[in-house]
Amino acid sequence: MKKVGVIFGGYSVEHEVSVITGMQVMENIDKSKYEVVPIYITKSGKWLTGSSLMEFKNYKDNNFKDVKQIMLSQSLNDHNIYLHPEGSGLFGKKILDKLDIVFPALHGTNGEDGTIQGLFELMNIPYVGGGVLASSVGMDKILMKDVYKSYSLPIVDYMWFYRSNWSKDREDVINKIEEKLGYPVFVKPANLGSSVGINKAKDRDGLISAIEIAVHYDRKIIVEKAVESPREINCAVLGYDNEVITSLCEEPMGWTEILSFEDKYIKGNNKGVKSSGETRRIPADIDETLRIKIEDLAIKAFTSIDCKGTARIDFLLDKDNNVYINEINTLPGSIGFYLWEGKGISIGKLIDKMIDIAIETHKEKNKNMYSYEANLFNRTQYGVKTRKV
Repeated sequence: MKKVGVIFGGYSVEHEVSVITGMQVMENIDKSKYEVVPIYITKSGKWLTGSSLMEFKNYKDNNFKDVKQIMLSQSLNDHNIYLHPEGSGLFGKKILDKLDIVFPALHGTNGEDGTIQGLFELMNIPYVGGGVLASSVGMDKILMKDVYKSYSLPIVDYMWFYRSNWSKDREDVINKIEEKLGYPVFVKPANLGSSVGINKAKDRDGLISAIEIAVHYDRKIIVEKAVESPREINCAVLGYDNEVITSLCEEPMGWTEILSFEDKYIKGNNKGVKSSGETRRIPADIDETLRIKIEDLAIKAFTSIDCKGTARIDFLLDKDNNVYINEINTLPGSIGFYLWEGKGISIGKLIDKMIDIAIETHKEKNKNMYSYEANLFNRTQYGVKTRKV
């Protein structure tokens, strides 16, 4: 039985969302195939493990009785990750547990952005979800749009700037935005999710206010031309390389200009359609031609950044049903399980498939050669400063 370390929480404004996703993964994973090891990263960045971390009520009460602060080490022999008590020393470390595979359920900064994926790449351990490149590009809205533009995928007009540009000459930034995009626009931190720090600006005063909020969350700010009276349609993709499938499409309901944090995680907590006050419609009320187009674009958005596992791609439709890719979420909240149920893939099966993909892509990675015998040491005279290697 493989041990799966489910990592959640994190040093991020999306901390609470990540805890919910982590709980859902741990509750629904196939216990006959996998043993779960919870790893909770606190808001201050401490790594903890312990059985009480598997009970959601403990997070409400902040009541963790058996947790231990841990650090990780790599085994060079079997490529496992070992959990040790924090401060146990470099030599003779006590081993609390070992992991065969890691399931990051981290949202946003320091988890969904390629940082923790890089750690697992260095440790050469299988991990679920997008790799370093896909995670970092998917997280950075500017780089993401640059990539999609290079693939001729439909996106709204945009421009971006650094926080330092705003501090030095805000008038210049405003003038460039008004000249290139006009109004209305959306102002967003480039590296953040869950609608945090995003605001719509309809005039200069609104633009200044929106930028002042956004610069508190990131050093890079993106400004996008607003789609008027939009509909949002979302579609998930599952797989890797060219072996991918799409989920049902959904349409979030009951929002106006911005799908807020509350819309996503509080109002929309119950899946499906209600008779009144519905939160999301699955499948979305779109015709067959439009559905096929969105599914095709979702696959291209997924594969163009070399993503793996599952991701949700969010689209905007204007009044003429023109389609624009808004963003890709390389780790959707609740892993987007509700999008797959209508295709016969339960949350348990979805988790299983994501783990299978992680194992297969790890095997693929280890087919690469990482050693090249060039005899460079014997051919290089050490200590000669002008010597070129």
